[in-house]
Amino acid sequence: MNQNKLFRLTRIRLALYYAIVMGLILSLCAFGFYRAVFHAHVVALDSEIESVAGTLHDSIELKLQSPGRLEPLAHQLFPNIDNCGTGATNCIQQQPHSKRHLLGIVTKTSYYIRFFDTSGKLIATAGYYPEGLPDVFNQKTWQFLKDSKGKDYHQITLALHTQNYQDWGYMQVGRSLQEFNHYLDSVKLVLVLGLLVAMAMIAGASWWLSGLAMQPIYQSYRQIQQFTADAAHELRTPLAATGATVESALLMPQIDSEETRDILQTIQRQNQRLTTLVVDLLMLARLDKQAQKLQREICCLNDIVSDLVEEFEAMANAAEVKLTSLIQVRQPLNIIGNADQLYRLFSNLIVNAIQYTPRGGEVTVFLDRNDHNAVIKVQDTGIGIPKHELNRIFDRFYRVSSDRSRSTGGSGLGLAIVQAIVQAHQGKLNVQSELGQGSTFTVQLLLNVAPLRSVGAAQPRHRSMFLWKLMYRNLRGYK
Repeated sequence: MNQNKLFRLTRIRLALYYAIVMGLILSLCAFGFYRAVFHAHVVALDSEIESVAGTLHDSIELKLQSPGRLEPLAHQLFPNIDNCGTGATNCIQQQPHSKRHLLGIVTKTSYYIRFFDTSGKLIATAGYYPEGLPDVFNQKTWQFLKDSKGKDYHQITLALHTQNYQDWGYMQVGRSLQEFNHYLDSVKLVLVLGLLVAMAMIAGASWWLSGLAMQPIYQSYRQIQQFTADAAHELRTPLAATGATVESALLMPQIDSEETRDILQTIQRQNQRLTTLVVDLLMLARLDKQAQKLQREICCLNDIVSDLVEEFEAMANAAEVKLTSLIQVRQPLNIIGNADQLYRLFSNLIVNAIQYTPRGGEVTVFLDRNDHNAVIKVQDTGIGIPKHELNRIFDRFYRVSSDRSRSTGGSGLGLAIVQAIVQAHQGKLNVQSELGQGSTFTVQLLLNVAPLRSVGAAQPRHRSMFLWKLMYRNLRGYK
């Protein structure tokens, strides 16, 4: 398949489309997963900061007496608190005293606390206050900030009141996002690397799957190519023969009546061969396309077998082959099917058996039943089929022996039609053969168990002489 440029490009395109679609889907899933992780950690971070800020707020607000002034007791709560003068640049951080009571959260390196009066002036800081953090007061409850080094912080602003419910100012509790960002960076790295590995695996899988998906198409394409080549070859032979006959006739200065008759008979034979080939091809096309749309009726297999054996007895006698039938059931075997196609099915098998059975041989048609199936066997004592070719005899235009087939006038479509008709009737077909011993073709068709009268039994047993002459003439050209 890869040697064919069309299929190779199609496979590449199919694999590429599949990889792109799967890549987009995985990318969207990875982005959604990242956003979910980000949102979950932001919510957890907000809850943590809010809990810490609430604890500090409740601890200090009960001790505030004058607006804008921190009580000495605040130094016990915040051991490393820095009193600020005109701004944050004048804040001097004090080292915590080991004997002082420490509020554990403010000793962590990730938290800081800032106090502002009602006018927005920075009063004091506590915790591990980052350098270069903007000290411009903003009354927004939640904020994301950056210091002079580009590090990210997240803070909450709460209003403070004195013991007599006067506005004291504001407290801001912030937390460094360095740990949070490191975690998100690791998540991004894992997702990106995972996406790249997944894309590599998807690329390989898409190439493999596209090959599997295109294999039946490629097989059909090869069969169509072979079928087209065989059909062209089969059509070319009678057309060339007809053309050569006409050309030779035109070169003759004079043509008597006997030569004219010979020329016309040759043209008629080639035309009959072309007609048979076209009819077979059209029938195969209809069977492939309309297998489920057949006009069906109740058909009696007993009558069909008896009619065909009687009709082809003359053909068998001419070939010096004994043709007999062996109906091993007493009751009629009825099936739901298309009568014309069933006649065609068993006619092809009988004609094949007669044509490939030497003089003095026998062809026997068996009719029996097996559970819910009718079993029809066409057995001959002919030349047989090699075992390595049994799987190919139902291919269109395939011949076990092309020379022998051409001598009988076959086109290689007879058994292909047989298989197509059996499949259209949801039946089973198998063949057993030994080279030089003969062949047995077995057809199993589902019986109709409903107590209805058979259409075949109600019809005349024998069809009109004209119809059978036409069928006999057409069947002479079958495989």
